[in-house]
Amino acid sequence: MNTRLRPAGRGRRLAAALTAMILSVAFGATTPAGAATSGGNPPDSVQDAQHNHTMGSQVARHLGHRTAEKPTAFGPAAVVYGMDVSSYQGNVDWQTAWNNGGRFAYVKATEGTYYINGYFAQQYNGSYNVGMIRGAYHFATPNTTNGTTQANYFVDHGGGWSRDGKTLPGALDIEWNPSGAECYGLSQAGMVQWILDFSNTYHARAGVWPVIYTAQQWWQDCTGNRGDFTSTNPLWVARYASSVGVLPYAWTVYTFWQYADSGTFPGDQDEFNGSYDRLQALANG
Repeated sequence: MNTRLRPAGRGRRLAAALTAMILSVAFGATTPAGAATSGGNPPDSVQDAQHNHTMGSQVARHLGHRTAEKPTAFGPAAVVYGMDVSSYQGNVDWQTAWNNGGRFAYVKATEGTYYINGYFAQQYNGSYNVGMIRGAYHFATPNTTNGTTQANYFVDHGGGWSRDGKTLPGALDIEWNPSGAECYGLSQAGMVQWILDFSNTYHARAGVWPVIYTAQQWWQDCTGNRGDFTSTNPLWVARYASSVGVLPYAWTVYTFWQYADSGTFPGDQDEFNGSYDRLQALANG
């Protein structure tokens, strides 16, 4: 009889590796904050140098990247899958994204009052032309100008809305400061006021309330869980994990979830929390 034993720990290491592989396939793989992503978004240093930051770029910087294929075996039964893109995706192959199951897209339009996406027309119109419901987003920089000014800039450069069943409300992307104090040097009350000014101005200009994109940790740190936007603004929560987790203050339901920053689709990976007809209803205001 062969009684030679395996080296101590070898079996455990093999089991752990197999478990990690299975979880990676089923739920996506997370990589450390600061690492590069293969989803078409460049490293932080490039985004910083160009003053052009993607939605979730600072979520990944602080909490880590995640790659995940379009989920098929977990999550609620009624969801719609989509993506958000920026100039870093260039001329997007929208037909392939549609064929892979994407049914909505958000396109970066602006950042602060100093940046306009040069690929906006191709991305915004191209997604629409293949049948997707699409919208635009604005990367907020509360340390440069006030919320009213940035909302106007957003609307003036692609961020508007129309009741055509194919245009989603514009989204305010509010997350960690790419450079400097994480809350942009504002007090918690000041941050709530900045967001409120943006939201009210956007509503007055576009006729619909903007979606608010954020991460629970940032919202807690930078608003102090002050202010309640739940009666007006749909929530787009960022969490690169297999579940949506705890939602930012006062929201009890999310509308969108950005669950990974690379995967099946160009750019970041998102889902709408509802059936397709509810997504159409959101587009109709």
